[in-house]
Amino acid sequence: MAARYGARVWLGLVTLYIVWGSTFIALAIAVRDLPPLLSMSFRHLTAGAVLLAIALARGDRTADPIGRRQIAAAFVFGGLLFVTGHGALAWAQQTVPAGTAALIVGSIPIWMALFDRVAFGKRLPRSAYVGFAVGFLGLAFLFDPFGEGSVDRVGALVIVVGAMCWAAGSLYSRGAPLPKRPLASAGLASLCGGLLLIVLSALSGEIGTAVWTRDAVLALLYLIVVGSFVGFTTYVWLLRAAPVSLVATYAYVNPIVAVLLGWALLGEAVTLEMVVAGAAVVGAVAMIVRASGAAVEPGRGLLRRRPVALSAASEPTA
Repeated sequence: MAARYGARVWLGLVTLYIVWGSTFIALAIAVRDLPPLLSMSFRHLTAGAVLLAIALARGDRTADPIGRRQIAAAFVFGGLLFVTGHGALAWAQQTVPAGTAALIVGSIPIWMALFDRVAFGKRLPRSAYVGFAVGFLGLAFLFDPFGEGSVDRVGALVIVVGAMCWAAGSLYSRGAPLPKRPLASAGLASLCGGLLLIVLSALSGEIGTAVWTRDAVLALLYLIVVGSFVGFTTYVWLLRAAPVSLVATYAYVNPIVAVLLGWALLGEAVTLEMVVAGAAVVGAVAMIVRASGAAVEPGRGLLRRRPVALSAASEPTA
């Protein structure tokens, strides 16, 4: 399918798959020696400051000002994505293997579709509800709640909560008074999230306990430069150059890349439990992403009392 849109789109997709899939490996290496919240605060403070500086230098400040409302919204958005999302993930990856963490994080589209249905009344085709069932069965199988299991259940549960918060934050951003420019919005949210992370790191006593080994520093630099800068800019470009349905394939390719890299680079075991659960989660995400593009008349939700008639403008373009 990518060939239809040219070699640059294909190259961008492959870059996104590898970059965002490999960040789980870099994070596992970083938290071996660096405290999780402190390492994430450095990542997001640096990335946020650079992205925001670029956005302010290139954009029209008067047409897209950053005031109290934008900063407040950025703290909410950045808190949900980068504190309860990335911060929780970093904490959990101290005990949860990178491949397993990636499979759980891969459930974010499932939570987004579910929350969008419950809160905003976005109806989905029946195939999406089958996807919900398959995805949740996959997560349950990965947790193995009735057996001994090989996964740290507390750490895995923290990642699930983080994935739910990431999904909620993504939905919140649709109507939040964030800056209109993507770089400004991402930079401000990352900076605000980094500030929250450094405060939490100080309150938890992490500062002063970091061991700045070469591997940890290189992993952190990889997360900042490759994960944040290369990954994000590629993602933004792809959203403009290719259909959203094609770009969204990263959601079910990244976990596969992370599992393979975890096995190849970190020596992580790939168990039958992971294969079955991963196939269920990845398959569920694929079903839901495909179903989300269908034009279905919206219904009622907790935050939308009256259904809105489906118009021609709401039909999918691809």
